Amino acid sequence: MTATHDVPFWGMFIAGKSCASRSGKRLIVKNPKNGTIVGEVAEGDRQDIDDAVEAATNALAAWSARSGAERGDIMARAADILRSRLPELLTIEIDQIGRPRREMVAQLARLPEWFTYFGAVARTHEDTVPPFGNGFLNYTRRVPLGVVGHVTPWNHPLLILTKKVAPAMAAGNTMVVKPSELAPITPLLLGEVFKEAGLPDGVYNVVPGFGATAGLALTSHPDIRKVDLTGGTETGKAVAAIAGGNLTRIAAELGGKASVIVFPDVEVDKSVAAAMFASFIATGQTCVQGARLLVHRSVHDQVVAELVRRTANIRIGDPQDPKTQLGPLVSEKQRGIVERYVNIGLQEGATLAFGGGRPEGSDLDQGYYYKPTIFTNVTNEMRIAQEEIFGPVVCVIPFDTEEEAVALANGTQFGLATSVWTRDLARAHRVAHALQCGIVWINDHHRIDPASPWGGFKMSGIGRENGLIAYEEYTQIQNVILNLSEELFDWYAEDGVEKRYS
Repeated sequence: MTATHDVPFWGMFIAGKSCASRSGKRLIVKNPKNGTIVGEVAEGDRQDIDDAVEAATNALAAWSARSGAERGDIMARAADILRSRLPELLTIEIDQIGRPRREMVAQLARLPEWFTYFGAVARTHEDTVPPFGNGFLNYTRRVPLGVVGHVTPWNHPLLILTKKVAPAMAAGNTMVVKPSELAPITPLLLGEVFKEAGLPDGVYNVVPGFGATAGLALTSHPDIRKVDLTGGTETGKAVAAIAGGNLTRIAAELGGKASVIVFPDVEVDKSVAAAMFASFIATGQTCVQGARLLVHRSVHDQVVAELVRRTANIRIGDPQDPKTQLGPLVSEKQRGIVERYVNIGLQEGATLAFGGGRPEGSDLDQGYYYKPTIFTNVTNEMRIAQEEIFGPVVCVIPFDTEEEAVALANGTQFGLATSVWTRDLARAHRVAHALQCGIVWINDHHRIDPASPWGGFKMSGIGRENGLIAYEEYTQIQNVILNLSEELFDWYAEDGVEKRYS
């Protein structure tokens, strides 16, 4: 990092070094709480992506040749260094995206687990010896894909990046990262962590830039063997089409419209606490946000009344303040999207039970703040119930039967996550099995672990993050078949001996 006119500057991270972009352009990173400049970073484009891919290609042979144990050792060191640098990364992460400190402390503290887990996978993952028949040894090898591309969003800059980098690195791939232009600083700092841990130069490269330039160059590059993207569904469709032109593998964690299903055997205070956590964490800017609160009609009015009462007491303010419970939206554009959808909801006939506007206060006027918002009298066909808003807006929808709750939860184009709240375990599992989504929480929400597969059904994505499956999806299988016999095999010999062909 360098400073120009008292503004910190971070270059791209290519081949283990910080460097300016070829064009010399810079991106300005602003703090969403007040619009002040957090810093500047080099803005990359196609030429810079080419340089980064070349660096990753040059590093591939040596890195992929390392044993899983060697890769695991480096990743374990990276976990320790990352843990020691969390206070610095935490402050910058908050300044980039405006998420409250109390949330970011909890989230970033988990990050080293991904490197220790996947480092252990690299060390212990076993290949297979499938049966083949007498006289042969048949085995498989998991080998790296090659150079992979990661396109990451602004809402969880380090967490989502880590979910991609850790399995890719463990499997022996090298990578080029294109972080969001809104939050590129901490992905660059992660390069410093890896370098200190002993990761060879060129294994991890970062080129900040815009989707239409750097993002397009990365996803269309013929030498990229897999693109792993987190973003909106329309972006995912476009990237999949582009990658398909090169037969590049694609993994995409896309949009969501998660439901929180509350059955009447759950106490009202527990239901409301669940809904608030699901709906308003990260100011609603998460793909598994509990955007739809499905409540049994018998407790609907009680739940809504208590939800409104408690939501009114949420503390909105400076995200660096440990007491703040709700920070700003990431940008003026994102707040504008939320305001547009609130207006759509009113036009559709939904009832605004709480919120629906900007909070008052001189300390909030310069930031992109918006009140947590609750809609009632919502039907499943309304746009606010169907389309991803990505803000602190929850739609409350009543149901009468278990079957209706499942139909409502399944009644969107998305299928990322749902939470089910009930004390009836048979019902909980019955409902979970009927849901068309990749993640089901029972009596919880927003939980994640490096060992637990993460991904969606339907328009919520392709592929999985986390778990052994993520590691394996960063590899390709080579099958080796050894004939153990030393006898001559002559297919064309006229010796009357029956010969094996397959």
